[in-house]
Amino acid sequence: MPKIAVLQMTSGIDPWVNFETIRDAAFSAQEGGAEILFTPEMSLLLDRNRKRAAEHVMSETESRYVKMLSNLAEETELYIALGSMPVATDRKLWANRSMLFWPSGEAPQTYDKIHMFDVDLVTGESWRESNAYLAGNRVFSEDITVTRMTKDGDEDEIFRLGLTVCYDVRFPALFEELGRRKCDVIAIPAAFTVPTGRDHWHVMMRARAIESSAFVVAAAQVGEHEDGRKTYGHSLVIDPWGEVLLDMGGEEAGLAFVDIDLGRIAEVRAQLPSLANKREIPK
Repeated sequence: MPKIAVLQMTSGIDPWVNFETIRDAAFSAQEGGAEILFTPEMSLLLDRNRKRAAEHVMSETESRYVKMLSNLAEETELYIALGSMPVATDRKLWANRSMLFWPSGEAPQTYDKIHMFDVDLVTGESWRESNAYLAGNRVFSEDITVTRMTKDGDEDEIFRLGLTVCYDVRFPALFEELGRRKCDVIAIPAAFTVPTGRDHWHVMMRARAIESSAFVVAAAQVGEHEDGRKTYGHSLVIDPWGEVLLDMGGEEAGLAFVDIDLGRIAEVRAQLPSLANKREIPK
């Protein structure tokens, strides 16, 4: 039964300060017996002032933080699922990139957020993510090997991890594909606004877990940030039946642990085989 660690953050405009928070969490996760640490969307830099943020945004190969996170994963012997960070591309736009770092210290595997948050809220907030970010064009799923003794006496346990980012949660087809790929755990790191979080966060996260018959891990940003925004928090872990195993609340940053019973996935998929029963809708 793998143990995961979930980091709820109030990220600011200084990547170094944010990295130190992740670093401290990684060592705490290691000490707590976790195999993987999940962090929120824009863990390393949360700044809607693009001119100011540009000083810290560079390509993945040029970023010192990518190398530092690889070293951190190797030092702590953890997988680190970095919710996302802004990365420069060969276009004028950036990528909102999620990264999976390996205990072996090898280069991370990546997923670029597919769906752009372009909305006008009734509160007067207006967001145009597509003005700054380039949409991704591929789905991510990858096997993770957890090296620990299981109840059957085996040393290795494997689960398939799917990566998404924040606004992706509103597009069920992506999660249907991750379910079709038999993902056991799906990460949905986020920096949700308070109004949308209050009305939609829990119901959508539970729906995505139920639809994909998988665990959902939603590490979130929380509170008031240096750039003036407020985020909803309530980092969640939800099982394939839709049961909320963890809710970190909407007030404070912190680290929490959850044991993931992978056997629960087979139970749910046998009881409600919706993925196996799916048919094409007649046109």
